[in-house]
Amino acid sequence: MKKSQHTFLFSKTNYALMALGMVVILMGFYIMSGGNDEDLTKFSEEIFSQRRIFWAPLIVILGFVIEVIAIFYSPKKKSKEKDNE
Repeated sequence: MKKSQHTFLFSKTNYALMALGMVVILMGFYIMSGGNDEDLTKFSEEIFSQRRIFWAPLIVILGFVIEVIAIFYSPKKKSKEKDNE
């Protein structure tokens, strides 16, 4: 039987960057959550904090940028031509 050689689509660096991007996205959503009050008839001004309105969405967008970079990142491979010279 012929053995097929399987290769991954991305390198180890790409997968590490994807994991980092996912952690950053989840961190942004965690920062965005909260503001739950026990009394449902009482309005909480905490939902309009700068942390939830500005920083959390910015962190989520940063996570997606990291994901795009992780997908398009191509590690430089050593060429055999340089070794032969």
